[in-house]
Amino acid sequence: MPRAEPTPTPQDFERVLSSMCTEPHPAARDAAVAFLADNPGDPATYPAVAALETEAVDALGEVVGLDDPHGYVGSGGTEANIQAVRAARNLADSDVNVVAPESAHFSFQKAADVLDVELRLVPTDDDHRADVDSVVDLADDDTALVVGVAGTTEYGRVDPIPALADVAADVDARLHVDAAWGGFVLPFTDHEWSFADAPVDTMTIDPHKMGQAPIPAGGFLARDAETLDALAIDTPYLESDTQPTLGGTRSGAGVAGTHAALDALWPDGYRDQYERSQANADYLAAELDARGYDVVDPVLPLVAANLPDAEFEALRDEGWRISRTGTGELRVVCMPHVTREMLDDFLAALSGVGNV
Repeated sequence: MPRAEPTPTPQDFERVLSSMCTEPHPAARDAAVAFLADNPGDPATYPAVAALETEAVDALGEVVGLDDPHGYVGSGGTEANIQAVRAARNLADSDVNVVAPESAHFSFQKAADVLDVELRLVPTDDDHRADVDSVVDLADDDTALVVGVAGTTEYGRVDPIPALADVAADVDARLHVDAAWGGFVLPFTDHEWSFADAPVDTMTIDPHKMGQAPIPAGGFLARDAETLDALAIDTPYLESDTQPTLGGTRSGAGVAGTHAALDALWPDGYRDQYERSQANADYLAAELDARGYDVVDPVLPLVAANLPDAEFEALRDEGWRISRTGTGELRVVCMPHVTREMLDDFLAALSGVGNV
């Protein structure tokens, strides 16, 4: 018989600084296991998890400033962004385009490819935010959707959402906000990003990121029921008649885990976590700056800094899970599992490879 390979073990988060995922809250983990086999894709057959999803969507609506939210808990930000593009296309009456900043998540490239929609990317300004004048230049009568990002994946920036809403209104387009990562920290800041700040039509917010729910758990939210109607298809052999989701069968783990995380942490736990994460980001940025590295000011808990290739690779060789922005900077995301002690260990390792 062939020799058995060692059983793989889950990722240890002690040196993970590049991920926008984190260890789930204990209550969320337990709830996920309990509802692992329930299928919210067939809510009439699985009413318990369907009820949890309704409550979870209502709670997400509270997070993002929407009193009567419509939506569901899907697989993540990619699905939610695709659904936003799909809804806008389905509600339009001609060939359409989508205007988004070049800082938008790569899932919009997938959406354009899958849905056969033209994607127009606009540059960002000196602060890595969507350049509104460029959005104005590219948006036209065929624009079905304008996209803004609330917490970009590379620099943690928040686009000028109210200004983008004005552009969308001028061309009779919908407005989508991708708050997949930022949605659980922005409620505790002064940024204007939510349904309460602008006439946002749809939003992505991922509980499995800063929300501390288990993977997969991504929120897709809409201001009105018509958006979900535009996504719905008939499901004749199920107990429920229609399905607006992109996936069919879904594990109840994401729904139940989201519900449990929100129940345990909203709002005070998330506020405390944001304050810790932001303090950690400010600390790391200051330490890197003091060591002579060029640092992008962290307006949310994400730090980007210029780091020589040799030092970057040496840190990777020591087991630090770090990544780069598209233009090559070191990128560190101060997720809930990232502690001050962990950052001190990272800085010590950086000092050790500084002369590589």
